[in-house]
Amino acid sequence: MSALNPSARPAADLAISFQDVVKVYPTPKGPFTALDGVSLSVEQGEIFGLLGPNGAGKTTLISILAGLSRPTRGSASVLGHDVTADYAAARRALGVVPQELVFDPFFSVREALRMQSGYFGLKHNDAWIEDLLGSLGLSDKANANMRQLSGGMKRRVMVAQALVHKPKVIVLDEPTAGVDVELRQTLWQFVSRLNREGSTVLLTTHYLEEAEALCGRIAMIKRGKVVALEKTSVLLSRASSNVLRFKTDTPLPAELATRARVTGRVVQLPAHNALEVEQILAAVRLSGGTAEDVEMRKADLEDVFLEVMGENA
Repeated sequence: MSALNPSARPAADLAISFQDVVKVYPTPKGPFTALDGVSLSVEQGEIFGLLGPNGAGKTTLISILAGLSRPTRGSASVLGHDVTADYAAARRALGVVPQELVFDPFFSVREALRMQSGYFGLKHNDAWIEDLLGSLGLSDKANANMRQLSGGMKRRVMVAQALVHKPKVIVLDEPTAGVDVELRQTLWQFVSRLNREGSTVLLTTHYLEEAEALCGRIAMIKRGKVVALEKTSVLLSRASSNVLRFKTDTPLPAELATRARVTGRVVQLPAHNALEVEQILAAVRLSGGTAEDVEMRKADLEDVFLEVMGENA
């Protein structure tokens, strides 16, 4: 079975299943295909990564899963519950943390969580709410109005709201975008705990080191199509080379610039062997530059991601 084919197991055995999902939007310039036949599945108990550049279709896929958008064709299910035909059961099984900061400005944090519990018909949920507040570092903000919170604290509340009904499947759509290191660590510790206790997690993130550390399997999506779907270890093993890393204050020669990853003064280039390393450094010297803090490292998920996206340009 190809790595890009979905699991042949029944949807009821899977945490999440997408089957040939197509989403087409009408636009003034004609139909726009946001998702083009996406099929993938997430096993129960997994932490699964969904990666792709901006506009690849990740949020559209999550919107379909959450029932906020209907597919043009195909189907999606959560724990065997079709998100269209059996919406209420699918939604009860799912907790979604969206990218956008959405909050009600008229309630305190604790009141917001109690109200969210009510949406799912839950009463006497205070013990779990207190657990959420403590686990996400919100205990001292429990009685604060949502308007008084910083962006990072609002993000924590959104995570708590998504988990207040104890969903078996958790979707985190860019949960750490623009937040501080402390929140990232707090969130991942709590998510790891929930996963150990049996929750399934679907994660989208632009912090690829997070995906590499947390996710057992990863799907990469581009222009609405799945272009890679493998265990994280298998994806890492497909990297074509090690990476040469150095700092320089001068522009790279053209033959290096086209394949380099440059962040400020830091340059990273694939290098297969010692001869290729010397050729790169010689090219820098011949262009009038100097390479400092030279080191070699193993390819990481970001290198693999860029390679896969380049192959599917």
